[in-house]
Amino acid sequence: MTDWLLSLVGTPEGARLATMLALVSAVSHAAFGALQKGVHDPWLTRGAIDGATVALSLPLVVFWAGLPPPDMWPVLLGVVLVHFLYKLTIALAYERAAYTVVYPVVRGTGPIVTVLAAMVVFDESYGAVQWLGVALLSGGILLLALRNLSEETIDLRALKLGLLWAIAGGALVAAYTTYDAWAIRLSGDPLRFLVWFFLFSSIDFALLGLWRYRYMPDAPAPWPLALRGAVGAMIAYVSFGGVMLATLVGRVGESAVLRETSTVFAALIGWFILKERVGPRKLALMVMIAMGAVVVQLGGR
Repeated sequence: MTDWLLSLVGTPEGARLATMLALVSAVSHAAFGALQKGVHDPWLTRGAIDGATVALSLPLVVFWAGLPPPDMWPVLLGVVLVHFLYKLTIALAYERAAYTVVYPVVRGTGPIVTVLAAMVVFDESYGAVQWLGVALLSGGILLLALRNLSEETIDLRALKLGLLWAIAGGALVAAYTTYDAWAIRLSGDPLRFLVWFFLFSSIDFALLGLWRYRYMPDAPAPWPLALRGAVGAMIAYVSFGGVMLATLVGRVGESAVLRETSTVFAALIGWFILKERVGPRKLALMVMIAMGAVVVQLGGR
């Protein structure tokens, strides 16, 4: 499997696989975001998800992947740091503002920065048509956030803080996408790297969530929270694993842009599942976002 993946790097077959992986990651990441923003405290939910991810990953490390080689420990330390900061900002944002406000801001600020970083770090190049697609996608996402923002009636100060944390989260999306793409290529063994990634980057919030649960005056029942965590862990493997493999076999910038179509799926989840309002303007912006992703893909051919 590893040899097959590495043989696809830089090939047309790899590009097609990257497209499929990025779109699957987009759908699953929208579900992942909604799961964290759902009925439970976002800190607890993320802690439960990370705890379940540790439980899922530890046997794979013990019985298959083994410990990372010495040269990968500093790289994985960087992975842990950048993902901890990302999770921290997302929890703070979800704590203060609605899912359909926070999620588009986070995802809308990431693609442009990621494409620029991919040009510098991976020597990728993008033409005018592709930049138009990036502008359509990011512009549509941010306009969607503004539209959702106009409907909010919560405390204005909390909303502003939520938006600031969401913008910081968007910058960290670009940071971890670029860093993870570099790290998985450096590892030489992408599947083992994914297992190490999920294990070591999940310990922090698993412990943080447990600490928060123990000291909550009115803690929720543990089993529904544990079930949500188990579902979230499986979705995380698909979402984060999918996009990292996409950036391995395809172009980092294109994979990152395609993944941000998750905003469309997030809006649909907010509409049908979380019962948040979606009108014709939001639907038009969803079309704009999807068009941007299509333009980026077609412009690269």
